[in-house]
Amino acid sequence: MNLSLSPLTHRRTLLQRGGLVLLLGASQLARGAGILAVRVWPAADYTRVTIESDTRLKNKQFFITTPPRLAVDIEGIELSPQLRDLVAKVRADDPNIAGIRVGQNAPDVVRLVIDLKQAARPQVFALPPVADYGHRLVLDLYPASPVDPLEALIAERLRDPTASASMHARSAQNPPASKPATKAATTNGQPITGAVDPLGDLIAKHDDEPAPPAHTRPAPPPPPANKSSPATASHRQTDRLIIIALDPGHGGEDPGAIGPNGTREKDIVLRVAHLLRERINRTTIAGNPMRAYLTRDGDFFVPLGTRVQKAQRVQADLFVSIHADAFTNPDARGASVFALSQGAASSTAARWLANKENQADLIGGVNVRVKDQHVQRALLDMSTTAQINDSLKLGSVLLGEIGNVGKLHKPRVEQAGFAVLKAPDIPSVLVETAFISNPEEEAKLRSASYQEQLADALMRGITRYFAKNPPLARSRSV
Repeated sequence: MNLSLSPLTHRRTLLQRGGLVLLLGASQLARGAGILAVRVWPAADYTRVTIESDTRLKNKQFFITTPPRLAVDIEGIELSPQLRDLVAKVRADDPNIAGIRVGQNAPDVVRLVIDLKQAARPQVFALPPVADYGHRLVLDLYPASPVDPLEALIAERLRDPTASASMHARSAQNPPASKPATKAATTNGQPITGAVDPLGDLIAKHDDEPAPPAHTRPAPPPPPANKSSPATASHRQTDRLIIIALDPGHGGEDPGAIGPNGTREKDIVLRVAHLLRERINRTTIAGNPMRAYLTRDGDFFVPLGTRVQKAQRVQADLFVSIHADAFTNPDARGASVFALSQGAASSTAARWLANKENQADLIGGVNVRVKDQHVQRALLDMSTTAQINDSLKLGSVLLGEIGNVGKLHKPRVEQAGFAVLKAPDIPSVLVETAFISNPEEEAKLRSASYQEQLADALMRGITRYFAKNPPLARSRSV
C-alpha cells in the first residue's frame, strides 16, 4: 500500500477494494454452494429425486418427450462426488427412471439428465430449510398415465382363484338388490354422476365374458325363464368389495418420529399396514370379500390431502391411518385412537398432536403451486356429523382391541383437526400404536410378534365394527 496517498484517496482505495472483495465473495459463495446429500425415492406413484444443499440452488429445466427425459441445469456449482453418486442411486426396479447422467455442462453449471422408462409429468421445485433438512431441489417424476387404483384392486380380486366361484355362488343364492343406493362415490366431497361403482361394473363385465369353447367345458343348460327378472340379472350380481384404506403415516423424505435407538416411525407403520393388509384380504363380511388399499405401499412421501383423495378415489368404506406417537418425556406410553373434530380438540394433547401431524407436508415436501390448486380443495371439505359419529364408533372398537394387546394412553377416543381424517364420506380414524419415544415401547414396536398382535387387534376391531355397522350399498350403473 502506498503510504504517500492522501487520506481521502486512501479511503477511496479501501472502499473500492472492499467492494471487489464483496463481489468476489458473492461469486465464490455461488461457486462454492455445497451439496449436502442426494436421494432417490422410487415408487409406482412417482419417483422423487432430491438434491440438498447449504444454499438455494438456481436451476433451469426442460423436458424432451422422445425418448422421454428431463434435463436440469444447476447453476453456480461444480460437479461434486455427491452429485456423481446420483448415478448409482437409481435402482434397476425403479418404475420411472431408467438412469441418470450428470456432468459439467459449462463453467459453474452442472447438468442432470434423467432418462425415463415412460412418458412423464415432471415437477421441479425448491423447498426451504425445515427440521433437519437444508435447502432442497426436488424433482418429482409422475407417470403420464398413472395406474388407476380401482383397476388395480379389481385386477387383484380377479386373480384370486376363489373369486369366480364366489361370484357365481352369490349370484345363485341372492337376487339382485332392488333398493336404491345409500352411498355414492365422491371426489373432493362432490358426488360423481354416471358410473359410480366401477368395481361392481368391471367385475360384472368379467363375469359376462364368453365361456371357453365347448370342447374344454360343456355349456350349462339355459336357466329357466323368469318374467320378473331379466335373464342377465344373475350375471350382474357380483361381489360387493369392502375396501379398507390403510394409511401408513409419513414416508420418504419424512421419517416421522424417531425412537432413542433410531427406529423410524415410517418403517414400523408400513410393516403393520402390510400385515393388516394380509388379514383384510383373507376376510369376508357377510359373504362379501374385503380388500385393503394402501395410500403408500413403499418408502415414499404422500401429501396429506393426496391420502384423503386416494381413499375417496377407491370408494373406501373405512380409512385407518397408522402412526407411532412421540413426546419429549420418554416416560409417556400407550396407544391412542383419534377421530376428527369439527370444533375444538378434546384435549390439549390431542390438539398438539394434530398440529404436529399436520406439519408432515412441510417436512415431506409439497409443491406449493400444485398444493394450492389441488390438495387444499380436499382439506377444505367439511366432514359431516354422521361421518364423525361413525368414526367414533370405529375408533371405540379399535381402541378396545388394542387395549387387549398393549397399554392405552387414554381410555377413550380423542378428537382433533387432523387433516388426514377429512374425507367427508368415509369413517376415518388415526391410530397411534405406541410411543416410539419410550425405549420399552420402541422395542415392542420393533418386535415382529408385537407387530403381528397389533395387526390382529386392528383386524378384530374392523370386523366388530362391520358386525354392528354393515357397509352401505353402492350405486351401480346398468
